[in-house]
Amino acid sequence: MSPAAGALLVVGDVVTDVVALHRTPLAPATDTAAEIRTLPGGAGANAACWAARSGGGEVRLLARVGADPDSTGWHERALRRAGVRPLLVPDPGAATATVIALVDASAERTFLTDSGAALRLSPDDWSARLLDGVARLHLSGYLYFSAPSRATALRALRDAVAAGVPVSVDPASAGFLAESGAERFLTAAAGAEVLLPNADEARLLTGRAAPERAAEELSRRFPWVVVTLGATGALVARDGVVTAHVAAPGVRPVDSTGAGDAFTGAFLAARLAGADPVGAAEAGCRAGAEAVTVVGGRPPEREEPGGDG
Repeated sequence: MSPAAGALLVVGDVVTDVVALHRTPLAPATDTAAEIRTLPGGAGANAACWAARSGGGEVRLLARVGADPDSTGWHERALRRAGVRPLLVPDPGAATATVIALVDASAERTFLTDSGAALRLSPDDWSARLLDGVARLHLSGYLYFSAPSRATALRALRDAVAAGVPVSVDPASAGFLAESGAERFLTAAAGAEVLLPNADEARLLTGRAAPERAAEELSRRFPWVVVTLGATGALVARDGVVTAHVAAPGVRPVDSTGAGDAFTGAFLAARLAGADPVGAAEAGCRAGAEAVTVVGGRPPEREEPGGDG
């Protein structure tokens, strides 16, 4: 694929992930052995990093973080090493979001989430000038789960549509969707070119148990819908019809944290490079398969040339 013409702007979340891999079931009221790591994460930040890894074009990230300079500096450095230009807004009233990810022996994860500053992204943090030089805008679905960040997402989407910049939205969390309501989310995301739910999110948004039927229904509301299916790949739908079922490479999973974010980042990078949605979904499946073989939600960092070793 050729380099992207124009930048990708992701508006979303930066999170400190505490990932605990436990190979035996959790033992209530006592100890369970685990491998624990503290890593940079966040759905929006992860997607931005995978997009930079996959496409080679400019990727920018707008998000709120806590005001602690050590934490903010750590996140900024991680984003820059991944090739992402951070546009981080320090929040004096809340700490950087933190997620505890409990990952079992099957690589399935359960999240404990303190959203912190992430959902406090304010309309005052947004300006239509942020779209200068941008070819695509991506909105993390977590923005839609609080009033301030939802208003920011609405304004960003409106400005992008007015400027002719295509927008994608990832619903992000089946749990939060169930609390906030499907129709509320769908109304707020109206105008996006691409909706990128996983199978659970697609079911919640439509009430359809079969992912194919859910994809078809959603594609009557959005020009393109891509439903991720984990190890079985992804569905691409348009105008009420599933047009493709893309297979995922077979791998041995270690941690499924961030697999959907990897799919999203690679999908968007491929679209910027000129791929059609099916080709972009194939790129997304390859990235998602790679993501589950590493711990955490980010692509593995490449070693610097000339380093020790």
